[in-house]
Amino acid sequence: MTEAKSETTYKISVLTGIAIVVANMVGTGVFTSLGFQVLGIQSGFALLMLWVVGGVIALCGALSYGELAAAMPRSGGEYHYLSQIYHPALGFLSGWVSATVGFAAPTALAAMALGKYAQSVWPSIPPTALSVSVVVALTAVHALSRQAGSRLQVVITSVKVLVLVAFISAGWAAATPQPLAFLPHTSSDWKQLLSPAFAVSLVYVSYAYSGWNAAVYLTGEVREPQRNLPRILLIGTAIVLGLYVGLNFIFLYSTPISKLAGQVEVGFVAATELFGIGLGRLMGGIIAVLLVSTVSSMVFAGPRIVQVMGEDLPALRWLGHTSKNAIPVRAIIFQAALTLLFIVSATFEAVLLYAGFVLSLFTFLTVLGLFVLRWRQPDLPRPYRAWGYPITPLLFLGLNGWTLWFIAQDKPTETRYGLLTLTIGLLVYFVGQVLMQRVAVARKP
Repeated sequence: MTEAKSETTYKISVLTGIAIVVANMVGTGVFTSLGFQVLGIQSGFALLMLWVVGGVIALCGALSYGELAAAMPRSGGEYHYLSQIYHPALGFLSGWVSATVGFAAPTALAAMALGKYAQSVWPSIPPTALSVSVVVALTAVHALSRQAGSRLQVVITSVKVLVLVAFISAGWAAATPQPLAFLPHTSSDWKQLLSPAFAVSLVYVSYAYSGWNAAVYLTGEVREPQRNLPRILLIGTAIVLGLYVGLNFIFLYSTPISKLAGQVEVGFVAATELFGIGLGRLMGGIIAVLLVSTVSSMVFAGPRIVQVMGEDLPALRWLGHTSKNAIPVRAIIFQAALTLLFIVSATFEAVLLYAGFVLSLFTFLTVLGLFVLRWRQPDLPRPYRAWGYPITPLLFLGLNGWTLWFIAQDKPTETRYGLLTLTIGLLVYFVGQVLMQRVAVARKP
């Protein structure tokens, strides 16, 4: 069998799909966001509950997406679902957000975090140059071979999970317990769960969990998608929920809050507190290497949205082109260019909040679409139905909507930038529609 044919017929397995989901989720957020959360929340119970609530939101979302993916098995994720459920304009907007923010910004954040961790271990390394180099190298790998990219993803994600489990176990054995209560002792512990600080911190946590829907962007490349996609989403999300709660417990259990406050590289800070400066530096270096998995998974999944948009919209047709190995090389390069722009032009926290708001908005609309689709097309074949419907999707909508409301109230600048991005996308859509109509008129005899 020739290489070209092998690449074309190759399908992503359940294991690779789970690896993509886990790698998309476990990365920037869990290694960087706790330092921002402790600035507004001092209760150990509330801080740990952030990650439990975030995991529940992600699981409810995965259950809902599993039904949509099985009922509408095509690559493209929210772009495909929202176009079919609501209107092509809304689908375009979600694709626009995914192309410009949804993957490019998180890829940039993962690469920037990688550079920060590497610099904490090797101070002579310029973090921006390293971030750029990693993005360029992984873009080249995924643009050349789908099989090579899949194998790389499984290997580095497996190593990541094993290292994190080892870190949690070693941290539990070596930690000097901090005077922080992880069970509620007073009414104020419960009240913090309803505070604006908790809601805004859920932005960071939701961002950390945001890769739970990664596999739906690759639906057309997954083996038996109607059967395997729900399994991929649920297993991947459940694994990450366990890892996140365990990691943040160790960070808080072992390290004074004052040392974590405002720090990006919280994993390095906690490792130094646990094992001393030497082993702390080693752990910081390991985390930097593990973040390669996160960058790789986003470089792999994100361009598939741009590709599907290019297939559907004549104005973006050049982005839908694939190589002889059925790889969307142009879309991969396009996303890489946007990623590099974020790396060299924006600060870490600003990019994180901006991306978190816009992404949460479209996952909200997608899960809401589950109700709309059941109402409009009750007879549509559904090989998988969301477990716990309608409670699980309603729980997702309630928690996600609550977070969005508080972001808009507490972070108006990032909210405005998010809405500006949507406005620009809407203008691009309508200009493209006008151009298409003019071309159609000109071609008429």
